[in-house]
Amino acid sequence: MITSRRDARVLVALAVAGFLVLAGCGGAQGAPPAPSPVAAPPGADPGLARRLAEQVTGDAAFARLEELQRIADANGANRASGQPGYDASVEYVAGELRRAGFTVETPSFPFDTFAVDAQTLVLGGAPGPVVTALTYSPATPPGGVTAPLVVAPDAPGDPTPGCEATDYTNLPARGAVVLVRRGACTFTQKQQVAADVGAAAVLVGNNAPGPLGGTLGSVAEGRLPTGGLVQADFDALLARAGTPATLTLATRSATITTRNVIAQTTTGRPDEVVMSGAHLDSVAAGPGINDNGSGSSAQLELAMRLGGAPPVTNAVRFAWWGAEEVGLLGSTAYVAGLSPEARRDIAVLINSDMLASPNAAYLVYDGDDSDRQGAPPGPGGSDGIERTLAAALAATGVQPRGTDFDGRSDYGPFIRAGIPAGGFFTGAEDIKTPEEAALWGGQAGVAYDRCYHQACDTTANIDRVALDRMLDALAVGVGTYAVDLGGPNGVPTREQRQTR
Repeated sequence: MITSRRDARVLVALAVAGFLVLAGCGGAQGAPPAPSPVAAPPGADPGLARRLAEQVTGDAAFARLEELQRIADANGANRASGQPGYDASVEYVAGELRRAGFTVETPSFPFDTFAVDAQTLVLGGAPGPVVTALTYSPATPPGGVTAPLVVAPDAPGDPTPGCEATDYTNLPARGAVVLVRRGACTFTQKQQVAADVGAAAVLVGNNAPGPLGGTLGSVAEGRLPTGGLVQADFDALLARAGTPATLTLATRSATITTRNVIAQTTTGRPDEVVMSGAHLDSVAAGPGINDNGSGSSAQLELAMRLGGAPPVTNAVRFAWWGAEEVGLLGSTAYVAGLSPEARRDIAVLINSDMLASPNAAYLVYDGDDSDRQGAPPGPGGSDGIERTLAAALAATGVQPRGTDFDGRSDYGPFIRAGIPAGGFFTGAEDIKTPEEAALWGGQAGVAYDRCYHQACDTTANIDRVALDRMLDALAVGVGTYAVDLGGPNGVPTREQRQTR
């Protein structure tokens, strides 16, 4: 039985010493088989993954979270891209990396800011429920949009409500304020489909308890005023179809620039790059200490322990992405800006987004689609990454499960470019099940992170045990592939990636 984080770290070290793997068809499920040794190529430290797992500490990562909290406190209580708190976060991270000997760049890219001056819903002349404008929602005309409520079909078990024009067949959607439940397709697609059938505005209802926040992708993609409703309020509105509603969304947008932080070791093959990425920005509503200060701080702690000139076979490149919260814009701009050769140079991408949720799940991305949920498998090699990360996490004393490659974090642009990817996640607004509570502890029936995208996402919102475990597992994953891309959980080599 593991009784402390120190015991968990010892287990990680023991597991890595034998390169523990999860083989077979079970993905992240099930117990790993007996370990098998892997020889490090000449020039690399065969004990690198073990050493990193021993050296990184959750306490050190938490101290970095406290620095991000101080930055937010001094800059309007957030670290959102385009705001002073984000710029200060960039300078903090880049300064630490330069001190550790990394080659550091902070490339800029344009993005659209978004602000809301008013957001109200009036039903039949009386104040309605709270509505939240989705990012990049167009503004309504002065005085708002007044039209009857029309409900898009929401059949039980239908994962794609409002995602196709046929969903509105025989409905009086033209000129209406359409009610549509959240589902598998993007908010962007839902409002574009509604615009195609002539709707005047869209209200998206959450499909789980908790706030609904999201983006329409960009100013250019926003075609209709679009707001979000919590599940209970949306459900109550379903019975009021036909009621005249006035939706007012007073929104503003402007195009500015922001930055990513990219840091690479000076050692290792530059054409066999192991990447580790985490988004650095918060939402405007709060300091973003779990989302995603936790991933950013864990990754920074790992980078500082690794150093800028480690004994590796493959170069290690760390990235802190900007503008993730408004549509994965930093990672998307980065991947889009790579030449075909530079894209092929990336062998592995490990994504860290929300590593310390207070009612934590222990999840790794389902690279082989063994769970048969949602998105298909990742690019070739993603299955091996899943097994490596799951084994490293299991060695800390928890049994991981898979989570869908649903594109909600910065691995999305990489897998679309054919780059093998994986990563860690402790859960956001979804609800922990009784089975999960029995497996991992915590409270069933409560969100993994009750402060997701809210002002209360502070250092008080951090599960320090989860942060410590996830950091250990991240150290193992990066350290393993930095030494050797092969083995039973290997990824395609540079030569095998020529067709990417």
